[in-house]
Amino acid sequence: MRRVTRLAATAAITTVLALAASACGESSTESGSENEDAGVAIAFDVGGRDDASFNESAARGADRAAEELDIPVEYSTADEGETNADRVQRLETFAREGYNPVIAVGFLYADAVAEVAADFPDTTFGVVDAAPEGENIYGMLFAEHEGSYLAGVAAALKSESGQVGFIGGVNNPLIQKFEAGFVQGVADTNPDVEVSVEYLYESDPKGFNDAARASDKASGMLDRGIDVIYTAAGQSGLGSIEQIAGQEGAWAIGVDSDQYQQPALAEYQDSILTSVVKGVDNAVYDLITRVEIGDPPGGPSGIHEYDLAEGGVSLATSGGFIDDIEAEITAAADAIRNGEISVDETP
Repeated sequence: MRRVTRLAATAAITTVLALAASACGESSTESGSENEDAGVAIAFDVGGRDDASFNESAARGADRAAEELDIPVEYSTADEGETNADRVQRLETFAREGYNPVIAVGFLYADAVAEVAADFPDTTFGVVDAAPEGENIYGMLFAEHEGSYLAGVAAALKSESGQVGFIGGVNNPLIQKFEAGFVQGVADTNPDVEVSVEYLYESDPKGFNDAARASDKASGMLDRGIDVIYTAAGQSGLGSIEQIAGQEGAWAIGVDSDQYQQPALAEYQDSILTSVVKGVDNAVYDLITRVEIGDPPGGPSGIHEYDLAEGGVSLATSGGFIDDIEAEITAAADAIRNGEISVDETP
């Protein structure tokens, strides 16, 4: 297994992203491409660029690169229930048409990226939240547990009922990092605060695109007196936030992007306490920039974890709702950065 290295970022890291795409074409095993100057390709997961979360963050990074570097960007969004073969076909189509880099948003693309990258060695492939092996693959990982720890600190300090909740989209290792950090942050801040943990699905990726189910989960928590709910479930989180906004005195904690700032959530922003922000946009921008200047990452330097110390994850302050606990949040963040606090990655 390759070692994780700290690749110098070309821009400061501060924000979020999520998964796949929906182009199609014949399968190919050719290492060449039809057009060497096609631009950049971004493969979204279900929900696409307007999910107000993970995909949206990735799009923001690519949009920035397009504007600053004057290069075209092609976007594609996955359909519900796609197979690995569908993902392989999409990535092959992009590579064959000459897009470089080809960036897949989300861990579900790991196997497809590994397979297609081997057939197109002259193309750089990026994948968010996964690190498959390959000399031309750049795995973009994030310290979600560290950002979630800070969310736990905020939840423990802001809860009036002494009960807070976590809703995960799918019960897998990635989302468990969010859970673990959040639960630890609550416990370290106030061990008397009770944390309820629920998942929308055990393994079905639909957990990232089922707002109705998230709304039902949030409703059940609110009925039990839980007054702060952190939802890490991609687009499903919109349903949770909407439900929480209907309950006076309850707070939602957003994920991936600063959800207070998202137009799709504008009517609920007064109920969004904060958000755990992942710098997916900056990671995507970094990769595109490296490829554009002729220094693509890959091989031994093909994995990078964007952590709290370099701003790869952060806690949003929009709305001013956590201004009164700024000292506690800052102290916790400093303790993580200097190693005084080690945050668990598993529950």
